[in-house]
Amino acid sequence: MRYVKWIFLFVIVAIIGAFLHYTLPQHDVVRIVDANERRVDPGTNSIFWSRAGSGDTIRASRDVFFIDAIRENGKPIVFRNEDTGWIWPPYFKFDSANVQAIASDLTSTQAAPRWVRIRHYGWRFEWLSIFPNAVSLKEASGPDDKGLNWTNMIFFALLAVFALWVWRIWRNFRTKRIEPLLDDLDETYDETRARGRGLWRRFTGR
Repeated sequence: MRYVKWIFLFVIVAIIGAFLHYTLPQHDVVRIVDANERRVDPGTNSIFWSRAGSGDTIRASRDVFFIDAIRENGKPIVFRNEDTGWIWPPYFKFDSANVQAIASDLTSTQAAPRWVRIRHYGWRFEWLSIFPNAVSLKEASGPDDKGLNWTNMIFFALLAVFALWVWRIWRNFRTKRIEPLLDDLDETYDETRARGRGLWRRFTGR
């Protein structure tokens, strides 16, 4: 049972960690080589796509903005550029067209690179055709200029405060409620055991 408990806790922590890693913003510094629009027909991977843009008709097939980029190490990375609207995750993004215009303006060549810091969420899985969603763009001073991820810093600080608050509540509850109850149970058990021994001695004469 002990191993089952640890496996269960590991699975829960892994699910929560994957959820946070997908949802929380990340910063990538890349060189944008193209900003285009493509027809997309989401299938089994539809959970990783946003809905139609704000104000657009919801359809199975639709045009989606894409931003093609190259990392400093030369590896390609492709971002989708979709509105999140009022749905999850709560980025309240309604300006995908503006982001696409900025991406087009910041395109550059290998000979004269312009580094861009892309704030995004999500994952890139080629075998599932999953793309991270670009939330905002900003020109960077160089490939190492990732900036400070204030959203994550504030989130984890609040999460730590919340965890500490829950731990204190649990500690107080355990001290005031559970431990006295356990002490009473121990005393009751000792008394019952002592009485049982007394009865046993009375009947057996031992």
